[in-house]
Amino acid sequence: MNYLTCCVTALLLPLSVNASQIFLAKAKDNVLQVTAITSDIGYHNQPLIAANGVYFTGEAGNGKNTQTDLFFYDFQSQQTRNLTNSSVSEFSPTLYPYDAGLSSVVVEPDGTQRLWFYPFDTSKKPQRLYDDLKPVGYHAWGAKDDMILFMLGEPHYLYYSDRASTHRQKMANDIGRSLSYNAAAHAFSFTVNADSQQWFTTLDDENKQVQRHFALPEQVQDYTWVDENHIAYAIGGKVFRRNVSNPTEIQPWYDFAEYCGQISRMNYLNETLAFVCEQRSNEQ
Repeated sequence: MNYLTCCVTALLLPLSVNASQIFLAKAKDNVLQVTAITSDIGYHNQPLIAANGVYFTGEAGNGKNTQTDLFFYDFQSQQTRNLTNSSVSEFSPTLYPYDAGLSSVVVEPDGTQRLWFYPFDTSKKPQRLYDDLKPVGYHAWGAKDDMILFMLGEPHYLYYSDRASTHRQKMANDIGRSLSYNAAAHAFSFTVNADSQQWFTTLDDENKQVQRHFALPEQVQDYTWVDENHIAYAIGGKVFRRNVSNPTEIQPWYDFAEYCGQISRMNYLNETLAFVCEQRSNEQ
Protein backbone atom coordinates (compact mmCIF):
# COMPACT_ATOMS: atom_id res chain seq x y z
CA MET A 1 0.00 0.00 0.00
CA ASN A 2 1.67 3.18 -1.17
CA TYR A 3 -0.54 6.17 -0.49
CA LEU A 4 1.99 8.81 0.32
CA THR A 5 3.74 11.09 -2.09
CA CYS A 6 5.81 12.47 0.74
CA CYS A 7 5.66 13.00 4.41
CA VAL A 8 8.06 15.42 5.90
CA THR A 9 9.08 16.77 9.17
CA ALA A 10 12.06 18.96 9.73
CA LEU A 11 14.17 20.67 12.32
CA LEU A 12 14.53 24.19 13.57
CA LEU A 13 18.19 23.59 13.84
CA PRO A 14 20.25 24.15 16.93
CA LEU A 15 23.85 23.05 16.69
CA SER A 16 23.46 21.27 20.02
CA VAL A 17 20.82 18.56 19.87
CA ASN A 18 19.82 15.65 22.07
CA ALA A 19 20.46 12.02 21.27
CA SER A 20 17.84 10.16 19.27
CA GLN A 21 17.70 6.81 17.51
CA ILE A 22 15.75 5.53 14.49
CA PHE A 23 14.00 2.14 14.44
CA LEU A 24 12.18 0.25 11.68
CA ALA A 25 9.15 -1.93 12.37
CA LYS A 26 7.79 -4.33 9.76
CA ALA A 27 5.48 -7.33 9.98
CA LYS A 28 6.91 -10.47 8.35
CA ASP A 29 5.12 -13.82 8.49
CA ASN A 30 2.75 -12.32 11.06
CA VAL A 31 5.68 -11.44 13.31
CA LEU A 32 6.58 -7.82 13.97
CA GLN A 33 10.29 -7.24 13.44
CA VAL A 34 11.82 -4.15 15.04
CA THR A 35 15.33 -3.10 14.07
CA ALA A 36 17.49 -0.15 15.05
CA ILE A 37 19.05 1.39 11.94
CA THR A 38 21.13 3.99 13.80
CA SER A 39 23.08 4.03 17.03
CA ASP A 40 21.69 5.66 20.16
CA ILE A 41 24.67 8.00 20.32
CA GLY A 42 24.16 11.35 18.65
CA TYR A 43 21.23 12.87 16.81
CA HIS A 44 19.31 10.80 14.22
CA ASN A 45 15.93 12.08 13.12
CA GLN A 46 13.42 12.90 10.38
CA PRO A 47 13.21 9.45 8.71
CA LEU A 48 11.77 9.24 5.20
CA ILE A 49 11.08 5.74 3.87
CA ALA A 50 11.64 5.09 0.17
CA ALA A 51 11.40 1.89 -1.86
CA ASN A 52 15.06 1.03 -1.35
CA GLY A 53 15.86 2.46 2.06
CA VAL A 54 15.46 5.24 4.58
CA TYR A 55 16.72 8.82 4.29
CA PHE A 56 17.30 10.67 7.52
CA THR A 57 19.06 13.57 9.20
CA GLY A 58 22.09 12.67 11.28
CA GLU A 59 24.62 14.39 13.45
CA ALA A 60 28.10 14.69 11.97
CA GLY A 61 31.35 15.87 13.50
CA ASN A 62 32.01 16.37 17.16
CA GLY A 63 32.47 19.09 19.74
CA LYS A 64 32.18 22.62 18.36
CA ASN A 65 32.15 21.29 14.79
CA THR A 66 28.88 19.37 15.17
CA GLN A 67 26.39 19.78 12.34
CA THR A 68 23.78 17.68 10.53
CA ASP A 69 24.09 15.89 7.19
CA LEU A 70 21.72 13.78 5.12
CA PHE A 71 22.16 10.01 5.41
CA PHE A 72 20.75 6.94 3.66
CA TYR A 73 20.17 3.48 5.12
CA ASP A 74 20.05 0.85 2.36
CA PHE A 75 17.55 -1.98 2.87
CA GLN A 76 19.54 -4.49 0.82
CA SER A 77 23.02 -3.93 2.22
CA GLN A 78 21.84 -2.75 5.65
CA GLN A 79 24.57 -0.14 5.44
CA THR A 80 24.36 3.61 5.99
CA ARG A 81 26.20 6.29 4.06
CA ASN A 82 26.54 10.05 4.38
CA LEU A 83 24.99 11.63 1.27
CA THR A 84 26.13 15.22 1.76
CA ASN A 85 29.18 15.36 4.05
CA SER A 86 29.33 19.12 3.55
CA SER A 87 30.47 22.20 5.45
CA VAL A 88 26.88 23.31 6.11
CA SER A 89 23.98 21.68 7.95
CA GLU A 90 21.31 19.98 5.89
CA PHE A 91 18.10 18.50 7.28
CA SER A 92 14.58 17.48 6.31
CA PRO A 93 15.46 15.07 3.46
CA THR A 94 12.55 14.92 1.02
CA LEU A 95 12.27 13.17 -2.32
CA TYR A 96 12.27 15.92 -4.92
CA PRO A 97 9.38 15.24 -7.35
CA TYR A 98 10.92 17.02 -10.34
CA ASP A 99 14.36 15.44 -10.60
CA ALA A 100 16.34 12.54 -9.16
CA GLY A 101 17.47 13.68 -5.76
CA LEU A 102 16.48 15.19 -2.46
CA SER A 103 15.21 18.59 -1.48
CA SER A 104 16.51 19.75 1.86
CA VAL A 105 16.47 22.70 4.19
CA VAL A 106 20.02 24.04 4.42
CA VAL A 107 21.49 26.32 7.05
CA GLU A 108 23.63 28.53 4.84
CA PRO A 109 26.90 30.06 6.10
CA ASP A 110 25.16 33.27 7.21
CA GLY A 111 22.55 31.25 9.16
CA THR A 112 19.71 31.69 6.65
CA GLN A 113 17.58 28.58 6.08
CA ARG A 114 16.57 27.96 2.46
CA LEU A 115 15.49 25.05 0.27
CA TRP A 116 18.18 23.30 -1.77
CA PHE A 117 18.28 20.40 -4.23
CA TYR A 118 20.82 17.58 -3.81
CA PRO A 119 21.04 15.39 -6.95
CA PHE A 120 21.60 11.67 -6.57
CA ASP A 121 24.10 12.04 -9.41
CA THR A 122 27.15 13.09 -7.43
CA SER A 123 28.78 14.59 -10.53
CA LYS A 124 26.18 17.37 -10.29
CA LYS A 125 26.41 20.11 -7.69
CA PRO A 126 23.67 20.92 -5.18
CA GLN A 127 21.72 24.05 -6.01
CA ARG A 128 19.50 26.47 -4.16
CA LEU A 129 15.89 26.19 -5.29
CA TYR A 130 14.61 29.61 -4.23
CA ASP A 131 16.45 32.76 -3.24
CA ASP A 132 13.56 34.63 -1.69
CA LEU A 133 11.81 31.84 0.27
CA LYS A 134 13.38 32.24 3.71
CA PRO A 135 13.67 31.36 6.50
CA VAL A 136 12.27 27.88 5.86
CA GLY A 137 11.90 25.33 8.65
CA TYR A 138 9.90 22.53 6.99
CA HIS A 139 8.44 21.69 3.61
CA ALA A 140 6.23 19.17 1.80
CA TRP A 141 5.67 18.81 -1.95
CA GLY A 142 2.20 18.34 -3.41
CA ALA A 143 0.97 16.80 -6.67
CA LYS A 144 0.13 19.97 -8.59
CA ASP A 145 3.54 21.61 -8.92
CA ASP A 146 3.06 23.07 -5.47
CA MET A 147 4.18 22.82 -1.88
CA ILE A 148 3.60 24.00 1.67
CA LEU A 149 6.30 25.47 3.87
CA PHE A 150 6.79 26.11 7.54
CA MET A 151 8.14 29.65 7.67
CA LEU A 152 9.93 30.86 10.76
CA GLY A 153 8.35 33.88 12.37
CA GLU A 154 6.50 35.22 15.39
CA PRO A 155 4.47 33.07 15.28
CA HIS A 156 5.60 30.47 12.74
CA TYR A 157 3.20 30.24 9.82
CA LEU A 158 2.18 28.00 6.94
CA TYR A 159 2.92 29.23 3.43
CA TYR A 160 1.52 27.79 0.22
CA SER A 161 3.40 28.22 -3.04
CA ASP A 162 3.33 26.77 -6.52
CA ARG A 163 6.71 25.65 -7.82
CA ALA A 164 6.97 28.59 -10.19
CA SER A 165 6.41 30.97 -7.27
CA THR A 166 3.65 32.80 -9.14
CA HIS A 167 1.05 31.95 -6.49
CA ARG A 168 1.98 32.36 -2.85
CA GLN A 169 -0.29 32.67 0.14
CA LYS A 170 -0.12 32.50 3.91
CA MET A 171 -2.60 29.83 4.99
CA ALA A 172 -2.35 29.52 8.78
CA ASN A 173 -0.55 30.94 11.81
CA ASP A 174 1.11 29.27 14.81
CA ILE A 175 1.65 25.90 13.18
CA GLY A 176 3.48 22.77 14.32
CA ARG A 177 6.49 21.08 12.82
CA SER A 178 4.89 18.11 10.99
CA LEU A 179 3.98 18.81 7.35
CA SER A 180 2.81 16.14 4.92
CA TYR A 181 1.03 15.52 1.66
CA ASN A 182 -1.37 12.61 1.10
CA ALA A 183 -1.91 12.00 -2.60
CA ALA A 184 -4.88 9.66 -2.09
CA ALA A 185 -6.66 12.22 0.07
CA HIS A 186 -5.69 15.11 -2.25
CA ALA A 187 -4.64 17.11 0.77
CA PHE A 188 -1.71 18.65 2.55
CA SER A 189 -1.68 18.24 6.31
CA PHE A 190 -0.16 20.08 9.23
CA THR A 191 -1.01 21.03 12.80
CA VAL A 192 -2.16 24.29 14.33
CA ASN A 193 -1.43 25.23 17.93
CA ALA A 194 -4.52 26.21 19.93
CA ASP A 195 -5.15 25.95 23.66
CA SER A 196 -1.71 24.36 24.18
CA GLN A 197 -2.54 21.46 21.84
CA GLN A 198 -1.77 20.68 18.23
CA TRP A 199 -4.88 20.38 16.04
CA PHE A 200 -4.63 18.08 13.04
CA THR A 201 -5.49 20.23 10.02
CA THR A 202 -5.68 19.73 6.26
CA LEU A 203 -5.40 21.96 3.22
CA ASP A 204 -7.36 20.70 0.23
CA ASP A 205 -5.15 20.80 -2.85
CA GLU A 206 -8.07 21.68 -5.15
CA ASN A 207 -9.90 24.56 -3.46
CA LYS A 208 -7.18 25.45 -0.90
CA GLN A 209 -9.65 25.25 1.97
CA VAL A 210 -8.20 24.78 5.46
CA GLN A 211 -10.08 22.34 7.71
CA ARG A 212 -9.26 21.77 11.38
CA HIS A 213 -10.20 18.19 12.30
CA PHE A 214 -9.34 17.33 15.91
CA ALA A 215 -6.90 18.02 18.73
CA LEU A 216 -4.03 15.60 19.11
CA PRO A 217 -3.43 14.31 22.64
CA GLU A 218 -1.59 16.64 24.96
CA GLN A 219 2.13 16.98 24.13
CA VAL A 220 1.71 15.10 20.82
CA GLN A 221 2.87 17.07 17.79
CA ASP A 222 4.10 14.44 15.32
CA TYR A 223 2.10 12.08 13.13
CA THR A 224 2.32 10.08 9.93
CA TRP A 225 -0.31 9.16 7.36
CA VAL A 226 -1.07 5.43 7.28
CA ASP A 227 -3.49 5.42 4.36
CA GLU A 228 -6.06 7.68 2.72
CA ASN A 229 -8.01 8.31 5.89
CA HIS A 230 -5.89 7.31 8.90
CA ILE A 231 -2.97 8.86 10.71
CA ALA A 232 -0.77 7.43 13.45
CA TYR A 233 0.90 9.12 16.40
CA ALA A 234 2.69 8.01 19.55
CA ILE A 235 2.06 8.57 23.23
CA GLY A 236 5.19 7.52 25.07
CA GLY A 237 6.22 4.25 23.43
CA LYS A 238 2.77 3.31 22.15
CA VAL A 239 1.46 4.07 18.66
CA PHE A 240 -2.21 4.73 17.90
CA ARG A 241 -4.18 4.87 14.65
CA ARG A 242 -6.89 7.50 14.24
CA ASN A 243 -9.60 7.91 11.63
CA VAL A 244 -9.51 11.43 10.18
CA SER A 245 -13.15 11.31 9.05
CA ASN A 246 -14.33 9.81 12.34
CA PRO A 247 -11.80 11.05 14.92
CA THR A 248 -13.50 9.28 17.83
CA GLU A 249 -12.27 6.06 16.22
CA ILE A 250 -8.86 5.60 17.87
CA GLN A 251 -7.18 2.20 17.97
CA PRO A 252 -3.98 0.99 19.65
CA TRP A 253 -1.65 -0.08 16.85
CA TYR A 254 1.82 -0.94 18.14
CA ASP A 255 3.45 -1.06 21.55
CA PHE A 256 7.16 -0.30 21.32
CA ALA A 257 7.65 0.40 25.03
CA GLU A 258 10.33 -2.28 25.29
CA TYR A 259 12.35 -0.43 22.65
CA CYS A 260 11.54 3.18 23.43
CA GLY A 261 9.93 5.23 26.16
CA GLN A 262 9.30 8.31 24.04
CA ILE A 263 8.58 8.17 20.30
CA SER A 264 8.41 11.43 18.36
CA ARG A 265 8.58 11.53 14.57
CA MET A 266 7.34 8.65 12.44
CA ASN A 267 7.05 7.79 8.75
CA TYR A 268 5.01 4.95 7.22
CA LEU A 269 5.27 3.39 3.77
CA ASN A 270 4.69 -0.07 2.29
CA GLU A 271 3.68 -1.57 5.64
CA THR A 272 6.91 -0.35 7.22
CA LEU A 273 7.04 2.14 10.07
CA ALA A 274 10.10 4.20 10.91
CA PHE A 275 10.06 5.87 14.30
CA VAL A 276 12.39 8.11 16.26
CA CYS A 277 13.18 7.28 19.86
CA GLU A 278 14.14 10.26 21.97
CA GLN A 279 16.95 9.28 24.29
CA ARG A 280 16.20 12.17 26.61
CA SER A 281 14.07 15.29 26.68
CA ASN A 282 14.21 16.98 23.26
CA GLU A 283 12.48 20.24 22.45
CA GLN A 284 13.12 20.02 18.72
